[in-house]
Amino acid sequence: MPLNRRPSVLLLRPLAGATAALALLATGSTWAQNFPITPGQRTTAEQVAQAGVPLSELAPNAPDSYTIKRGDTLWAISSLFLKSPWRWPELWGMNLQAIRNPHLIYPGQTLYLHKSDGRATLSTVPPGAAADSSGGTIKVSPRTRYDSLSDAAIPPVNLQAIEAFLTEALIVDEATFSQAPRIVAAPENRVLLTKGDRAYARGQYGSSPSGTALGSAGQPNEFRVFRNAIPLKDPTTGEVLGYEAQYLGKAELQRGERLVTSQGADGKSQTEIVPATIDIVGAKEEMRVGDRLLPEPPRDFSYYVPSAPTSAQSGQIVSVYGNGVTYAGQNQVVTINRGTAHGVQRGHVLAIMRDANLVADKTDEARPMLRLPGERNGLMMVFRTFDKLSYALVLQVADGAKVGDRFTNP
Repeated sequence: MPLNRRPSVLLLRPLAGATAALALLATGSTWAQNFPITPGQRTTAEQVAQAGVPLSELAPNAPDSYTIKRGDTLWAISSLFLKSPWRWPELWGMNLQAIRNPHLIYPGQTLYLHKSDGRATLSTVPPGAAADSSGGTIKVSPRTRYDSLSDAAIPPVNLQAIEAFLTEALIVDEATFSQAPRIVAAPENRVLLTKGDRAYARGQYGSSPSGTALGSAGQPNEFRVFRNAIPLKDPTTGEVLGYEAQYLGKAELQRGERLVTSQGADGKSQTEIVPATIDIVGAKEEMRVGDRLLPEPPRDFSYYVPSAPTSAQSGQIVSVYGNGVTYAGQNQVVTINRGTAHGVQRGHVLAIMRDANLVADKTDEARPMLRLPGERNGLMMVFRTFDKLSYALVLQVADGAKVGDRFTNP
């Protein structure tokens, strides 16, 4: 009996995955074991694969085959085959509702475009190969194959553009940030702290301490250090949707905070606060007294493919990342006022709209004002979601996108 065993693969970089190959579903993988695919789900996916997309949806110069190269992104490959790259799951034969853990595409794999009955599908099998039933005996023998896949998988978008947002950026609510532990002192009255330095922190506040003491049972030992939580407001309503905290570095708890009771010179009992001891283990910027600590979030290994939202989406851009940046160009990150509470998911592609504006008709002596309709200005893809907010990468844009610009389904 043939043996085909693949080792477990741990991807060390968030969002290193790309898409699903339906033809590979039958082979199994470590990831598929975490997300079992039922026979019914497989049948649904196969039906989608058989349907494909109309030939009219193919890009004008869509190739019959394409070999994946190192440096490719899923969005670029989708654009190579499709006029509407977000329809990739239909071309590739995925059912996003049933199969949320796609296999990966790697450099060296060849994708083949199949055209039949006015529709097109994509596969890793050349046209006609699957229909070969010439018979004969194939002799196989057991073997073990080891693949180093940690950095090889094709990412959905340019990871360099969003890397900081995968490992550093954090959006929290007001209560979480206001009650977060804070750095309260440094040895020898040091003003600035950096990697390798020791500092002291507290998680409880006030004369009647509130909050949770650092080092309490069940509390984390690893923290991120933040400063200046910036409120992100809805451009229309003014509602504060969350706070974007400025990432400074990382700290590890060495000793928890506690209260020590001792006898003073007057013989009376007194209680002293001993703050927690922390070590700065990573620094992007120098830290100081007053900076806040938030628990290190779990590592994220989510995979996704570009796709249109399954429900109607509309909203506005809340902020453009970067100091003093007013307009977002291609490969820049924006924050939008829709999140998981609104059904937004990673991989969702959204159309950026140009505002409708008033102009005077100079061809008419009366100079009437004309209301020009809003037009599509570009596309963006959501890559990280929170409750009421999401980060999105601008993939294409004609004119710079700005705060207040609206978006809709593509």
